[in-house]
Amino acid sequence: MQTILGSTGQIATELARELYRSHTQDLRLVSRNPQRIHDTDQLVSANLLDASQTTTAVMGSDVVYFAAGLPANTELWERQFPTMLRNALAATRAAGAKFVYFDNTYMYPQDDRVQTETTQFAPVGRKGAVRAAMANAVLAEMSRGYIDLVIGRAPEFYGPGRTQSFTHALILDRLRSGRRPLAPVRDDVRRTLIWTPDASRALATLGNTPDAFGQTWHLPVHSERPTYREFIHRAATVFGTSPRYTVMPSWLLWAAGLASADAREIRELLPRYAQENLFTSAKFEARFPEFAITDYRTGLAKLAA
Repeated sequence: MQTILGSTGQIATELARELYRSHTQDLRLVSRNPQRIHDTDQLVSANLLDASQTTTAVMGSDVVYFAAGLPANTELWERQFPTMLRNALAATRAAGAKFVYFDNTYMYPQDDRVQTETTQFAPVGRKGAVRAAMANAVLAEMSRGYIDLVIGRAPEFYGPGRTQSFTHALILDRLRSGRRPLAPVRDDVRRTLIWTPDASRALATLGNTPDAFGQTWHLPVHSERPTYREFIHRAATVFGTSPRYTVMPSWLLWAAGLASADAREIRELLPRYAQENLFTSAKFEARFPEFAITDYRTGLAKLAA
């Protein structure tokens, strides 16, 4: 039995499909309101903030995937994410299962150094501090050795379905609705984005590779790192829309936060949009050379189909 905690998000949905397709049809999907993806899926309704419900949801599992997400709300992250993770780890220990932790890069330095699995945490802002504390909790659990754990870490998303990221909200969603896209801070520095189905396929691969456990892995990204200028022009061509866009400088995004809660949530991430974002997945690519990574042209074409 392989169990996905937080099963209704885009990463979790694609993960369930990949596990079913390539690894096992014995799946349990857990969330407050789980939705069946395959006829054989086992659905369990549970609030991960409740330790007892989480333990019951995980019992009998061989592998547990923590793919739970929350809206980009700092106070919500601080109140709920650590408790959800703590309950998930305790439930996994009780079940004697393996634990696969899906992580992001909020805790990394917001500069132009190449990000690898050994990059030291240097969070900027409260959301970064939450993600650093969570990653450190998983690493501490890993060092204790009571259960097998693996971390799969991803940069910013682009992808199908309900994929959520600032690139999606400011660029792709606006392009597809006929509105002028907005490039945050700068359009001339290179970005690293991950195609969400690739992230989920890679997470499934790690969860079913015994020697991957006990380590952190950067999930696979294409070697091309387009600037927002290049990305917008390519997307506009694929979508058949105008490539005209507006660069939103930091001061404008900061000022927008005075009136918009959504804009406030991007403030602590502004330094990363002023720098090149160079995330590398060389370790994963060396261990899994057969893994096909989706290039940007193919990904955008799938979004336009």
